[in-house]
Amino acid sequence: SRVEALGTAMAGGMAIDVADIVVKGRHDLSSHDTRITAGRREEPPRYFVRCTLHFTVVGEVTVHAVERAIQLSRDKYCSVWHSFRPDTELVTTFEVNP
Repeated sequence: SRVEALGTAMAGGMAIDVADIVVKGRHDLSSHDTRITAGRREEPPRYFVRCTLHFTVVGEVTVHAVERAIQLSRDKYCSVWHSFRPDTELVTTFEVNP
């Protein structure tokens, strides 16, 4: 659906942001994966009310670097996220694997 495409666009955009920021910070990123789960309003219009993004980062990357990259994407770079309703809840989690 169109709404699912919007969620996928946000997850993809933030994934690219996180990877770019981590690599520009001179960390050795081997791979990464991003998963989105979301909840929608029951009645029309059925917009997103909550989105959870989980980032899995593989490589020699510090926890601080991932936290910073996610925060920069969320606060500054992700235009899709900034197109959502202001009352949409966005939860981000991550793990770093060597």
